[in-house]
Amino acid sequence: MNFCSHCGQSVRLRIPQGDSLARHVCAACGTIHYQNPKIVAGCIAVHGGRVLLCRRAIAPRSGLWTIPAGFMENGETVAEAAARETREEAMAAVTVGGLYALYNLPHRNQVYMIFTGALPTPHCAAGSETLEAALVEEEEIPWDELAFRVVTKSLQRFFADRRRGRFEAYMDTLEAAPVR
Repeated sequence: MNFCSHCGQSVRLRIPQGDSLARHVCAACGTIHYQNPKIVAGCIAVHGGRVLLCRRAIAPRSGLWTIPAGFMENGETVAEAAARETREEAMAAVTVGGLYALYNLPHRNQVYMIFTGALPTPHCAAGSETLEAALVEEEEIPWDELAFRVVTKSLQRFFADRRRGRFEAYMDTLEAAPVR
């Protein structure tokens, strides 16, 4: 950040009084510009035992598969964000259930909140950010073509929990993937 969004003057990185972290602070008006993690809300939406997957039409990871998920917007709850993303990406109406997984991604400044959900009908179609939407059985999941580690870990755990007949919320921290 180079300029203040309030007055347009230059900002500099410093630790404000009473704080412990460096922040962008406007030298002219004193506004402190906080930068906080983004919340990503998603849903493992199920109909008749099949899980809804979307093949991404946008970066990052265009062409790969994911569950419906995306950044939370101001003015909505996390569950509302998960439902909106399902509607936008897969043209599907979902009844959002409970929080299933929370992932901290400190290297990306993101927090993922994944819910379970029920699709009252099998209707799904590609939204504007999606090349293809499909309801798939566990054995049909293209594991090597999943876009994000969060999705892979969530789906692996989901199917293991389903086999056990017990779903429990969990939390994990994913560090940066090793560079190949």
